[in-house]
Amino acid sequence: MTTLAIKILALKKPQRYAVRRTLMAAYQHLQEELLLPPLQIEELTTSAEIMNYTQVTVYPSLVINERLVCVGRFPKKEEVLAWLREAAEGLKTTVNQ
Repeated sequence: MTTLAIKILALKKPQRYAVRRTLMAAYQHLQEELLLPPLQIEELTTSAEIMNYTQVTVYPSLVINERLVCVGRFPKKEEVLAWLREAAEGLKTTVNQ
C-alpha cells in the first residue's frame, strides 16, 4: 500500500508536537474530500539527521515524500493542505504510469 511519507524535523519535542498537530488537522480535513493514503510519520530529532535535509535546526521543518516543503518555521494548516494534496496527486500519477 502506498503511504505519504512525512518527516518532522525538530530538536525540541514541543516543536515536533505543534507541527504534528497541524499536520493531523490538515490530513483529517482532507480525508473528508479526498481519499488520502495513510501517513507514515517519522520524527528526526538530532542535528545530524536534520542536516541531511536543511542546515536550519533551531526551528522545525517538514518533509513530505522526501521533498522539503517547509524550513525553519511552523507551517500553517492551509499550507499543509496544499502540500498534502500535491503529494497525494504525485502518488496517483506515479501509480497510474
